[in-house]
Amino acid sequence: MAPKPLTSFHEIEAEWEGVLTSSPVNTVFLTPQWQEVWWDTFGDGKDMAGFYIPSNDDLDANSVDGVASLTISGDTLSFVGNQETVDYNDFMVRPGHETDFYQALLTSLENRQWDVMRLDSLVENSPTLTHLPDLARQHGYSVEIEKEDTASGIELPSSWDEYLAILSKKDRHELRRKFRRLETVPDWKWYAVTGEEQVMSRLEDFLRLMKQSSEAKDEYMTEEHERFFHNMARRMAQIGLLRLYFLEMEGKPVATSLCFDYASSRLLYNSGYDLDYGYYSVGLLLNALCLREAIEQGIGYFDFLRGSETYKQHLGGKQHDLYQMVVGEIERK
Repeated sequence: MAPKPLTSFHEIEAEWEGVLTSSPVNTVFLTPQWQEVWWDTFGDGKDMAGFYIPSNDDLDANSVDGVASLTISGDTLSFVGNQETVDYNDFMVRPGHETDFYQALLTSLENRQWDVMRLDSLVENSPTLTHLPDLARQHGYSVEIEKEDTASGIELPSSWDEYLAILSKKDRHELRRKFRRLETVPDWKWYAVTGEEQVMSRLEDFLRLMKQSSEAKDEYMTEEHERFFHNMARRMAQIGLLRLYFLEMEGKPVATSLCFDYASSRLLYNSGYDLDYGYYSVGLLLNALCLREAIEQGIGYFDFLRGSETYKQHLGGKQHDLYQMVVGEIERK
């Protein structure tokens, strides 16, 4: 069927979720709820430029075969989302419908005024990397692909002991040593808050610890980004995906981690800690506790997301690359 313009994040919410869960790029960042929060925060000066393709399946007239969540600003087309707030991005396409979808994408470009389509944060196994470049070049477009960043994660075994055995001897020894040091502190504890009211009542503690933990995070947390975190945390808590963790010592929070549980994975989105308690490695240990809990809950994958911070490797994260694709009109035939 012919593509239809995507004009809101509500009109096909159920169908959007259906195609997302069946696509190989299923991630929390592509849910309509996340995308709407991002748009409400950062959408000023941009126009929606996406589309969706209704299914031809007579047995399921309400299904959708593909969603392109795109925005246009000036002469540049891009995904809804950006590298500063979205770790993974892509088009959502049901397996088996890739050729029709990417053909529809290229056809849709014919009726737009644009110079560049910039597609950020594509994972290594993205169907977009597989299907779009050759098809776009056949249509006379230029295509450039380059490594954008790295991300990392670990397939979780069924027990903590099995997890420790996966680590290198040095990392296993260091993690055990750090836990022994933490155990010498009386009355330390850790916990998660999940409900909307609880999360919002503790979000300032999270933001304070995040900003305190590094100069880069302090600079990152502009008023606009802080507004995004408030809106995002509220919405993700409302739909039951957010877990906000704290580690306390001496009766006060000294480390925090904000995670999402989505599609059999736990995603560590951001974290922070009190530098005065760095001796106890409270930031790393809270992340390790989040990972241990994920194992105990039968979650299959722990995703450290974007960035090459060393603690991710020390906790067993395996790196994979993220790519940026830029499609241009300069070589149109």
